[in-house]
Amino acid sequence: MFIKQLYTGCLSEAAYYIESEGEVAIIDPLRDTDEYLHMAKERNAAIKYIFETHFHADFVSGHLDLSAQTGAPIIFGPQAETGFPAHISKDGEIFKLGKISLEVLHTPGHTLESSCYLLRDEQDKPHAIFTGDTLFVGDVGRPDLSSGNMSSEALAGIMYETLQNKIIPLADDVLVYPAHGAGSSCGKNMGPETFSTIGEQKLNNYALQPQSKEAFIKAVTSGLATAPKYFAINANINKHGYESLKEVKQKGLTALSLSAFKKLMQEDVWVLDTRHATVFTQGFIPGSIFIGLEGRFAEWAGTILPFDKPMMLITEPGKEEETVIRLSRVGFAQLQGFLKGGYDAWVKSGETTDLIIDIEADELAMDIPHDPNLLVLDVRRITEYADGHVKQAVNLPVDEMTDLVKLAQFDDSQNLYVHCAGGYRSVIAASLLKRQGLHNLRNVLGGWNKIKEQATIEIIKESAVLN
Repeated sequence: MFIKQLYTGCLSEAAYYIESEGEVAIIDPLRDTDEYLHMAKERNAAIKYIFETHFHADFVSGHLDLSAQTGAPIIFGPQAETGFPAHISKDGEIFKLGKISLEVLHTPGHTLESSCYLLRDEQDKPHAIFTGDTLFVGDVGRPDLSSGNMSSEALAGIMYETLQNKIIPLADDVLVYPAHGAGSSCGKNMGPETFSTIGEQKLNNYALQPQSKEAFIKAVTSGLATAPKYFAINANINKHGYESLKEVKQKGLTALSLSAFKKLMQEDVWVLDTRHATVFTQGFIPGSIFIGLEGRFAEWAGTILPFDKPMMLITEPGKEEETVIRLSRVGFAQLQGFLKGGYDAWVKSGETTDLIIDIEADELAMDIPHDPNLLVLDVRRITEYADGHVKQAVNLPVDEMTDLVKLAQFDDSQNLYVHCAGGYRSVIAASLLKRQGLHNLRNVLGGWNKIKEQATIEIIKESAVLN
């Protein structure tokens, strides 16, 4: 028996490769399937099953492409309804894999079709459980992402029964392999580890402690941040299907001449620049949006960019394919290509450029007392802002900056000083402001991490929000 967790940090997502006697099962594959195929080939094994724990909302799964490439069936748990051929399993159904087996445990709560897969070893002893978004390290899946006509409270009540009847009775030494780790928006309190045991979770996971159903529902449904806007889109794609990654790559990896690029810019095509933040601010194509590959790129792309508009890319040389693949992981398919030669080609042709002025936090500290038109724009989350912010700073989280009504509160009579926690989100925000014609702005390097070190800047908290 061989088990390998394949963890993708930028999405906080875990897929699994399981093998016995040359037969392989893949659980919750990513959109780009080469790693699973290469591993099976290197180990002289064949992929027999593709298991999905539920309809993922935070990424597009590779189930369709992997099935097409291997002939392996796609398996969902009970109550799943798909727009493509799939095996809808029964609760308790057993799938043999070499000398081991995987048992379906229908575990609704995160979603109605959510299911876990209990791996039994060569002696038929429960060895590990692949919990999807039902059980995380330190948390459980949020019940407000895909509940159909049910309230999050009703679905949380179902989750309570699931945990009591399906998870807690398992032996303490059973390994827990979840679909996500810390940083994912699919939960609210995940620990830093990417696997655990049932025993450890019974001791340390708030959701598995002895408590009434009412107390559990309150604990699970309180304090949930707003779900990213693209979650519903991705869940729908995973449920109904998508075009192959090969086709998306063929379009997205088209090298566009400068003239072709400029022509498409006149046709309501978005320009996405994925270079590093400190490089982007020094010069970029006017109107382009920054989302750098160095951050949680796919999540921010899904949050900021429209899915119904065509898109062109500006990347560092050699980063074109990585950019296309990472965009495809969250469902972007209308990619038109990238500018051949990148930003340098634009500059060398003498085209107009734009830039964002970077300043250090100490310059902000010096400017605050002397500039009546200065406005600090804090683009962190509401809870981050509440935990400490510059006095009189305006809070507009980046994920709300696609709302043009909210952007209309700013104008170029204000001297905008934009910051986030460390400097990544603020550049996204500055590019969005620039795209709307707001150019009198500065990006504070190092963000809040540097601002809070300035002794002369008055800091306040919003206790009502924190409590």
